[in-house]
Amino acid sequence: MTSKTATESAALLPFLLTHWPEVKRTKIKQWLRFDAVKVNGRAINQHDHQLQPGDVISIQPQKAPPVTTPLPAGLSVVHEDDELLVIRKPVNLLTIATDTEREKTAFRIMTDYLRESTHGRHDRLWIVHRLDRETSGLLVLAKTEDAKTWLQENWARMEKRYHAIVEGKPPAETGTLKGFIDETQPHRVYATDHASPTAREATTHYRVLGTGYGRSLLEITLETGRRHQIRVQLAAAGCPIVGDEKYGAKSDPIKRIGLHASYLKLLHPEDERELIFQSPLPQDLARLVPGALSKTE
Repeated sequence: MTSKTATESAALLPFLLTHWPEVKRTKIKQWLRFDAVKVNGRAINQHDHQLQPGDVISIQPQKAPPVTTPLPAGLSVVHEDDELLVIRKPVNLLTIATDTEREKTAFRIMTDYLRESTHGRHDRLWIVHRLDRETSGLLVLAKTEDAKTWLQENWARMEKRYHAIVEGKPPAETGTLKGFIDETQPHRVYATDHASPTAREATTHYRVLGTGYGRSLLEITLETGRRHQIRVQLAAAGCPIVGDEKYGAKSDPIKRIGLHASYLKLLHPEDERELIFQSPLPQDLARLVPGALSKTE
């Protein structure tokens, strides 16, 4: 345990940053969040708590309280700090609620997780981006509205990669799919070669990593982020994603769409430091193309 004595009035967080300069701001916020900061022996977690001369501030780090309710199978926390929550979403789980499903969503489950892990001190998350119900992989949620706004305003600066198992093979080993996507229909989008008041430009880069069994494993890098963009542009190129019957797939070997959000390079909203997250290709997808797992590691 270490302690300092306040000599003048000050807000708690600036005091901690000044008197523990060797400790990162994120770590100090974690101290506050998990009741490790004591003022005159009493745990304080308000950043703006006003200190008075003579107050004794002590640090008693402890482990974060355990989450008593386990997360559903396949859903896991990849990274958590005071601004971000990065999770690995399983297939067949919505990101947010729809008219027909309000409860079983990644957003609702992780909101409950946050409330429980902080004993109710934090009870709100914000959506940064979405993954289709049929897509597995990395999903980012924000723990503050400011973080959500900053991430969305700077989303084009982040790097997003996917792995897709498609029927057949694209026309070249590497390439760029460019066109326009009309998202006006709620359940299906349409690719077109022409701009219109309802069609926005979409750009998808791909690289063939392997082939076999009449399929190809692709690495996909998004330049834009339209709804169903990867699915509809690959279908328009003549190689729909396996299992994606909505966009023309003829096969569904594992009863799911062969699309996985595998890589994210983020800039942190607090200080723009670079964060990289990766999610391995699920085993059921890896079996669809020979040697797929080793090609994605």
